Amino acid sequence: MSRLVPKSLFAQTLLILLVGLIVSYLVGTWIYAGDRQAAVREVGGLAAAQRVANLTQLIAETAPDARQHVVGELSDPTFRVALAESPPAFAKAEERTAATDVIKGFLAQQLPAGMAHEVRVAVTGILGPPFFMMADHPMPVGMMMHAATQWRGLQVAVELADGSWLSFTTALPDAGPAFSWQFIVSIAVMALIVFAVSAWAVRRVTAPLGVLAQASERLGRDMNAPALPEIGTAEMRQASRSFNQMQERIQRLVENRTRLLAAISHDLRTPLTLLRLRAENVESAEDREKILATIADMDAMIGATLAFAKDEAAAEPRQRADLGALLASIADDMADAGLPVGLESCEAVIIECQPGALKRALTNLLDNAVKYGKKAHAALRVTPARVEITIDDEGPGIPEEDLTRVFQPFYRVETSRSRETGGIGLGLAIALSIVQAHGGELKLANRREGGLRATVTLPL
Repeated sequence: MSRLVPKSLFAQTLLILLVGLIVSYLVGTWIYAGDRQAAVREVGGLAAAQRVANLTQLIAETAPDARQHVVGELSDPTFRVALAESPPAFAKAEERTAATDVIKGFLAQQLPAGMAHEVRVAVTGILGPPFFMMADHPMPVGMMMHAATQWRGLQVAVELADGSWLSFTTALPDAGPAFSWQFIVSIAVMALIVFAVSAWAVRRVTAPLGVLAQASERLGRDMNAPALPEIGTAEMRQASRSFNQMQERIQRLVENRTRLLAAISHDLRTPLTLLRLRAENVESAEDREKILATIADMDAMIGATLAFAKDEAAAEPRQRADLGALLASIADDMADAGLPVGLESCEAVIIECQPGALKRALTNLLDNAVKYGKKAHAALRVTPARVEITIDDEGPGIPEEDLTRVFQPFYRVETSRSRETGGIGLGLAIALSIVQAHGGELKLANRREGGLRATVTLPL
């Protein structure tokens, strides 16, 4: 069931509105159909009862010898009236229903006291057309308009004061079909209009959420991205304001860390210079060389740290660049320098990036592959959503527990801390920082055939 539920907030909100709309229309249609049938029955029955009451009063006030003539004049194909000495056959086996009680109660209210000794009513269902629609009877034009309506028969017998029975026979409309094509089309059109307006309103309300999501993704690639506009509902304006404040705090945190790192690295240069001068006065040549080597290692670490801090603080503008050409130029430069670097032929891939920073990241990865894996082989592959760069070497690989630790600044798998057997420990940390700043990923994995594979994935 969860697979059928849409994932986006817009689609889920729209689904809720659609389900609520369908349920409300179904319930409304059911109520409409029931009320329509009750209203038609009530109006039709009471109208016929009113006519029965009027004609009964008219005939009761007519002289007995003239009643048959009046009854003949009042009777027509749609409303039959008869006067007899005995009750009609239907009145002898009367059946009580809700309709008969309503009509009988109405007649009791309308007829003057003492005019009718007894009133009997029968309402029966008629499967075929009523009697006034038969071929041998002319049908009024007004009735022809309702030829498709379902009808019920109404029979009323009233015992007059002199003991004679006045009977009435007519037909009542039974509301007809609850639904028609016109009704269904009108409901569908109205539902479509409501759904379209609801979709527009929901899209307008949820659109700022998409802007917020894009801003979050952009912040992961560019910390100096422009602030998010505070628009939309009160909740969305508050969320945008909080996001902007969070971005400002992150920017200040990174700037403070970078300044602190640069200041410490710069200040360490002075005592190192003093140590180097004092080391020259050491009498033992062997001890002097060891001290100078240690100072040189520290100076290299400080230099690398300063470069790392300088790169972090630098805000290189983003521009569109050919990633394939950039990778090819790095591989060619290293190959010209006599380093064993190979590259598969790759297609042009235009992305928006910081070319200088990205060049340094790829250079660090290729340099590590040559230094620790004897030989580097790079390849570039493009998918519909991302570009993937792989750099393989032929070295011994890295222990599984160290595959993520090597990205930590100054961490080295080789523990001697010697520059001759390893670097400073910032190359992979710098590469990871640059790749993540572009919204990508950098992963290391040991190959089955031996060696290490570094995979750089960047979004298109």
